[in-house]
Amino acid sequence: MTAKFDPFGARDVFSTSEGDLGIYRIGKLQEAGLGDIDKLPFSIRVLLESVLRNCDGYIVSEDDVKTLAGWKAESPTPSEVPFMPARVVLQDFTGVPCVVDLAAMRSAMQRLGGDPAKINPLIPVDLVIDHSVQVDAFGTAQALDQNVALEFKRNKERYEFLRWGQKSLKNFQAIPPNVGIVHQVNLEYLAKGVFVREDEKGKVCLPDSLVGTDSHTTMINGLGVVGWGVGGIEAEAVMLGQPIYMLTPQVVGFELTGKLGPGVTATDMVLTITQILRKEGVVGKFVEFFGPGVSHMSLADRATIANMAPEYGATMGFFPVDAETLNYMRRTGRTDAEVERVERYTKEQGLFRTDDMKPSYTSLVRLDLSTVEPSLAGPKRPQDRVPLASMQSEFKKSLVASPNERGFGLGDADMARTATVEDHGLETEIGHGAVVIAAITSCTNTSNPSVMLAAGLLAKKAVEKGLSVKPYVKTSLAPGSRVVTDYLNKAELMDDLEKLGFNLVGYGCTTCIGNSGPLPEPVAAAVTQGSLVASAVLSGNRNFEGRVNPHVKANYLASPPLVVAYALAGTVDIDLDNDPIGTNAAGEEVYLKDIWPTNEEIAETVEKSITPEMFRERYNSAYESNPNWNAISVPDSELYTWDADSTYIQEPPFLDDVKETVAPIQSITGARVLALLGDSVTTDHISPAGAIAKDSPAGKYLMEHGVEPVDFNSYGSRRGNDRVMHRGTFANIRIRNRLTPEKEGGWTKCFKTGETMTIFDAAEIYKQDDTPLVVIAGKEYGTGSSRDWAAKGTFMLGVKAVIASSFERIHRSNLIGMGVLPLEFPNDSSWESLGLTGEETYDIYLPEDLKPLQKVTVSAKSADGEVTTFDATVRIDTPVELDYYRNGGILQTVLLKLLKESK
Repeated sequence: MTAKFDPFGARDVFSTSEGDLGIYRIGKLQEAGLGDIDKLPFSIRVLLESVLRNCDGYIVSEDDVKTLAGWKAESPTPSEVPFMPARVVLQDFTGVPCVVDLAAMRSAMQRLGGDPAKINPLIPVDLVIDHSVQVDAFGTAQALDQNVALEFKRNKERYEFLRWGQKSLKNFQAIPPNVGIVHQVNLEYLAKGVFVREDEKGKVCLPDSLVGTDSHTTMINGLGVVGWGVGGIEAEAVMLGQPIYMLTPQVVGFELTGKLGPGVTATDMVLTITQILRKEGVVGKFVEFFGPGVSHMSLADRATIANMAPEYGATMGFFPVDAETLNYMRRTGRTDAEVERVERYTKEQGLFRTDDMKPSYTSLVRLDLSTVEPSLAGPKRPQDRVPLASMQSEFKKSLVASPNERGFGLGDADMARTATVEDHGLETEIGHGAVVIAAITSCTNTSNPSVMLAAGLLAKKAVEKGLSVKPYVKTSLAPGSRVVTDYLNKAELMDDLEKLGFNLVGYGCTTCIGNSGPLPEPVAAAVTQGSLVASAVLSGNRNFEGRVNPHVKANYLASPPLVVAYALAGTVDIDLDNDPIGTNAAGEEVYLKDIWPTNEEIAETVEKSITPEMFRERYNSAYESNPNWNAISVPDSELYTWDADSTYIQEPPFLDDVKETVAPIQSITGARVLALLGDSVTTDHISPAGAIAKDSPAGKYLMEHGVEPVDFNSYGSRRGNDRVMHRGTFANIRIRNRLTPEKEGGWTKCFKTGETMTIFDAAEIYKQDDTPLVVIAGKEYGTGSSRDWAAKGTFMLGVKAVIASSFERIHRSNLIGMGVLPLEFPNDSSWESLGLTGEETYDIYLPEDLKPLQKVTVSAKSADGEVTTFDATVRIDTPVELDYYRNGGILQTVLLKLLKESK
């Protein structure tokens, strides 16, 4: 088929100081009567530009352009949009398996007689190594150096592998460890706003856009850049020239008015917005912010809101380009030419927002920012906002609430339990709610100078008042980039943070990803002996069960200054509005209001402490700034040399059985249930990122291969080894399988033997006679991180289908990408309402000519012969997803396509 070029005659030029540049004017479609482009949401306009520019009658058809140009706000046509982003961003936890899969595709291509060199990213890919540093050392000036040394020791094999990828793969760059967090590096450096590429007529401008293998890729939406998190397998397809296929999104308009009141932070605002939008129900939708509140909002605050899109369930939380976008680009050291290009292009293209522009939205939500109050979120989910004024009472309620109500199920006799921390001759009594971790961490807040400097100012005032942090609190400061420490130092606030124990521990995603490191032994012993519900307070975005630390059950998200405040208080069982936060050496009671900085103090400190030169200096040397990274030597080789003895990097089995002829779709018969789960099961529950228990299947595997528990590292760091990750699937210590209600963790009932055993061991028994498996779950299955191993591990256990009441977007897509069928119960029903117990044998009837969103019959037969039949919806949403499922997954689909092209 001959590809067309510019079938709508939309290509034009516009003048800049760089000379004439090409532009595909979406306004031409309005002139042609194809839609009211001026009324489209800005996020839809960016998608429209992509399909218009890439329209070739083959990958992107003229009908794709016409359908999107005619987007109707009230009821968008549920058609397929082939979106081709400008670039891909990876972080190392999710990026390592991406590069492993690319290396495996090269090996498979060679086995099939094709050209391995065909396997290369076709668009720019940046990998930021930020998820591997762990908080082992803390509270000392040496903490950073000690943690970095341990990081390189633990991750030597992974880093050698990534250096091979950097050397062997084209269009692939790795930013070394200890530079910053991927989202913040993306916001401050990688994002250009507008790119210049080449087409048949020369240089052409296009909006910056991307997908990333971290769900919080959405932080970049605060800069007016369209992008969101995808699974690693989807990202690999995009790298290899495939579009992201998505149904035309609904766009929720979120109007912001007013401004934040005294003592209220951007974190309080985003926790409020998260709660509102989670209640509104925006899963799979775009959210676009507008209104006078946006015009008066800093870009850092916008990025904080955008970053939490996964927590409120949206695909994106988008802020269009406007004057503040340009100001931020100047403040962060972008060149004059880059800023001018963004301004000129977005104004020419109708992508530059002003207050008088009124796009049409599918629905509207409003918030008066003056009504926002200081808040935290927890103890188990980021959308469960708790007003600071109610924190003590809500914590007490959670202690006695049942686990099904996100509580801890304590009885009256349990409430008074305490324990003694014995450390170097000192004894400190702690009880439920004791804050044992206080971490300033995560992309959500460390990219925002107002809250970081607020934390420093609060620390300064606390030191002046003679306060100190309780001795059992593990404190840490993990900024998102080195610029943060530059401006904290310039503001002369680092010393005060360090006096309270908030020493620099690393530049990476630490506590929020589960890299909090172990609690000091005396603290861990006290928590365990007292069976205490200990607490963590972190400036992160994720607080799911079992994620932060295995000893900590109650986890609260909070602004950086509140993290410092709770470290001083030492407990969440306190009313910080009315109770003293502490008593100084003179016996004087000090209250939170006595040390909380004013909005004016914060704004003044931000203004005088941050310069564009800081950003230029740090990022000009980003790729060469780590001598440990630079010293890693790897050979030149097109194919990666797999080491059978490695416990970090192994060739995965996904492509072992790829054949050029694809088998037809077949029904799933005689399936048994591996796990019966409730609502809000996260990808952390399915594939944990944190500690590996020595008595778990993964821990036993590592010990069998000569790895001592002290060197286990984390599940996240072992994602390049399918043997570990396979065994770690559903191994979260807090997951609750209803087949084994008496046990918490990765256990199940094996119906072949009638015994209770680990999920991995049961799956191995089922595998002996090829018994297919299913997982049954409730609402919001797969919330949380864009963790491809949650789907890969599910596949490797032998699960053929997941039947749930509803799915989160990324995990549903990842399941299909691994050839696992996602099915939804009919009409808001659930396994409970259908009377299912999980002990049945399941048949799922699939026609060979299966269609997207088709209803199929599921039959569940109990041991006594009773049959329950229901029609489930196949959550394969698009024809391309159906091709992925038919071929066994995305990797197989892309490999077969490239194999055909190379022969």
